[in-house]
Amino acid sequence: MTDLSLLAQALDGGDREKTVELTQKALDAGDNAQDIVAQGLQAGMAAVGEKFSSGEYFLPDMLMAARAMKAALEVLAPALEETGIPTIGKVVIGTVEGDMHDIGKNVVATFLSGNGFEVFDLGLNVSAQKFIDEVKEKKPDILGMSALLTTTMPLMGKVIKALEEMGLRSSVKVVVGGAPVTQDYADYIGADGYAHDGGRAVPVCRELVGK
Repeated sequence: MTDLSLLAQALDGGDREKTVELTQKALDAGDNAQDIVAQGLQAGMAAVGEKFSSGEYFLPDMLMAARAMKAALEVLAPALEETGIPTIGKVVIGTVEGDMHDIGKNVVATFLSGNGFEVFDLGLNVSAQKFIDEVKEKKPDILGMSALLTTTMPLMGKVIKALEEMGLRSSVKVVVGGAPVTQDYADYIGADGYAHDGGRAVPVCRELVGK
């Protein structure tokens, strides 16, 4: 068995070349592709998330790690086609209607996908109806909504209310975030969770799905 902690360290450091090299070595040594993902890549991304949240890492560090992970997953693709990537939950995420900012939402989506969640990114300027339709179709464990403008924040509450009216609220956990959003606001609109940034979104979502 390969020491996959070395792979996690390479990914944590954003070293794309080393991450790919160690991924290939682990595969050649006969390591299970799912173990390589869970113990190497996801462990590395979890470390990146913690450092991003604490302020030790910044957006460029996160993007380097994300690119390294993507390259490693390409190496693992043939093996993962046979076994599949283990997922701990399904997330539908998007920036609310009227809001054209998506950097924060993209960071959250990257961290979640790098930590074992299956992510469906709806992009930006997403209407309440679109969120509802995707919850119906995808049946996610978590619905994530982001806003950077105070004028667009009320849509989050409208979506939650619509989910309640349609009998869908109990089937999905709602997590909200974005620069003007606070824990108090999340509580006020009835959200299940609040995440200030991508690093914090991971433990919040893991807790909500019982992982």
